Amino acid sequence: MTPHIRMSWDEGADTALGLPAYATAGAAGADLRANLAPADRAAGVTLRPMQRAILPTGLRVEIPEGFEAQIRPRSGLATRHGITVPNTPGTIDSDYRGPLGVALINLGDAPYTVAHGERIAQIVVAPVARAVFEVTGALEATPRGAGGFGSTGQG
Repeated sequence: MTPHIRMSWDEGADTALGLPAYATAGAAGADLRANLAPADRAAGVTLRPMQRAILPTGLRVEIPEGFEAQIRPRSGLATRHGITVPNTPGTIDSDYRGPLGVALINLGDAPYTVAHGERIAQIVVAPVARAVFEVTGALEATPRGAGGFGSTGQG
């Protein structure tokens, strides 16, 4: 089943930027663009090193029950400039109807200016499995057991 994600524009959004779009036929994520407030469009929004900000997309989403939208970094921004999503992947739940913002952080060593209309993140739609949580007296044994971080070795 192909989920249909309904969207609406926030008041004042630049609708000419269009909806999220897949850059290639094999892309898992559709690109989200910074849809800045009119007062910020000419200069953009500058993130100093280690600064975080929520950038607007100008959109609100309606995700069908049984799905979520994940907000993920764009690899080019991350590797070239250190711009990433600090809570990656960010989750948009099916019952959320507020503005769709993208949390960004500058992990680079220089300020970075996000331009109006710039592709700043990807949105990936994924099915959600709801679990049932229960307490038990003992957990089933596995060969790994309680081995934690780094316990499976290198390579």
